[in-house]
This record gives sequence, structure tokens and C-alpha cells, in this order.
Amino acid sequence: MRVFDSMFRKHHDGAMRTTITLEKDVERMLRDAMHRSRKSFKETLNAAVRAGLGAKPVRTGTPKFIIKARPLGLRSGIDPAGFNKLADDLEVRCFPR
Repeated sequence: MRVFDSMFRKHHDGAMRTTITLEKDVERMLRDAMHRSRKSFKETLNAAVRAGLGAKPVRTGTPKFIIKARPLGLRSGIDPAGFNKLADDLEVRCFPR
């Protein structure tokens, strides 16, 4: 078991320190989650506690990265009918003579 200390502000004029003791498997899961999310211990632990207690996850405000696909078509000079010939040529090369 490992003991972790965390400081967070409960009120603007006071700090609260909390000590928690995690079992080995919980520590491993927390560290894996920290690595996957690339967030701090505090953020990851708070998200895990919220999820465990049934609260909705807090959004960080970072928008999702979205790729907008668009058709590119073929370059000029490339004959689409020639793809079958290319596939046949590659298949012939795979068989020993």
C-alpha cells in the first residue's frame, strides 16, 4: 500500500490536506489512467471518485480533435482501368517460375 497526500483549496482562505491509502491494484489503475489521460494525479483521482459516485464527468473545455475528410480523387494521368493490370503484375511476381 502507498500513502498519497493531496493539498487542495476548500475555501479561499483555508487549505485542506487529505491523506489516502491506496491498495496496489488501485494505485496501478490510477497510474494507468493518469498515463492514458495525461492528467495530473489530482485530476485523475477526482474524476475516478466522481465516476464511482455516479456524478457526471467534468469537461475540461478542450475540444475534440476532428478530421474533416474530403474526396481527393485520382491524380491526373492515372488510369483507373490500369489498377487490374498492376494487381496482375504483382501477383505474377509472387509465384516462383
